[in-house]
Amino acid sequence: MEDDAPVIYGLEFQARALAAQTAETDAIRFLVGTQSLKFDNQIHIIDFDDENNMINKSVLLHDAGEIWHISGSPADKAVLTTCYNKTSESRVLTCAAVWRMPPEWESGSHESPDDSSNNPQTLELLCHLDNTAHGSAACVLWEPMGDGKRVISLAENHVLLWDLQESSSKATISSSATLEGKGQLKFTAGKWSPHHNSTQLATANDTAIRGWDLRSMSQIYCIENAHGQLVRDLDFNPNKQYYLSSCGDDCKVKFWDVRHISEPVKSLEEHSHWVWSVRYNHSHDQLLLTGSSDSRVILSNMVSISSEPFGHLVDDDDLSDTEESQQDDKGKEPLQDSIISTYEEHEDSVYAVEWSAADPWLFASLSYDGRLVINRVPRALKYRILL
Repeated sequence: MEDDAPVIYGLEFQARALAAQTAETDAIRFLVGTQSLKFDNQIHIIDFDDENNMINKSVLLHDAGEIWHISGSPADKAVLTTCYNKTSESRVLTCAAVWRMPPEWESGSHESPDDSSNNPQTLELLCHLDNTAHGSAACVLWEPMGDGKRVISLAENHVLLWDLQESSSKATISSSATLEGKGQLKFTAGKWSPHHNSTQLATANDTAIRGWDLRSMSQIYCIENAHGQLVRDLDFNPNKQYYLSSCGDDCKVKFWDVRHISEPVKSLEEHSHWVWSVRYNHSHDQLLLTGSSDSRVILSNMVSISSEPFGHLVDDDDLSDTEESQQDDKGKEPLQDSIISTYEEHEDSVYAVEWSAADPWLFASLSYDGRLVINRVPRALKYRILL
């Protein structure tokens, strides 16, 4: 039985925005946003039927513009945000908005692929994250594990913290911070930390990574030349509060302990072109996915810097103890890091990789030509991790 075979879904338009639906933990569901200049853009709701190895899709219209970033509310599976291009006075601005899926989409969905496209539903606009004063939005981040009432948008060189009120129909800026310095400063990516009671944020601009305390809106650390070229993406280790991964145009993936920022803890150089996306597995933090414009997706086993370096859960503090205690543990060597698998199903730049929120062994990757691929962690490795 070919349990590990990939499942491929082709969109008719180019696409670069992919999100796992985190509020939905029963169904394996991903959201994809298209980038078409000629036609109305769409959001494809992709449900993966694990038993039959099949994809069911519903299409919603997003006629506001080409989608650059998409993200689902952690609390309400019908609510999502997009960042999209809008032309105003011959200037292209990337705007951000909060949307609700129409209540009918679930009941009317999953017909054969041709029927649903005849009569697509349209997303309902809840509110704009109106950032015209702050310039183009790079991304919108929901408060991790939050109640869906707080989001952050990164616009040019501004961090904006929004409160969503009355069922998200109104958004107000509760606090903000500005990146100071010379030149045209612009955020490329950000990640809201799931640790420290959601009071910290990491951002990327140019080659630097910065940490922010959201209570005081002040910078808490800065890794000046984290990468040799532009930093494209960041992700926090879900189990180790000071650990962060980053990737960029220098083709590298780096791992940081933000308490000691002079050197990365580790560096991977497996991709041959820009690395656009990096994601830790939510349940098993040694599993790391990366996607690159070398058209490949790489699954790595970064066990030596995971919360289970000896094959069992270890606290940060256990590791910092003196050498002597490590001598007592004779035979306890950290397990070896390795590349588990390189996936070659894409023929174009892979702009996004995401783990499923419902099944920790399943992930999706999206390339610019509109190809979405769903893959699984190899079964042998899954059992080695579990047993």
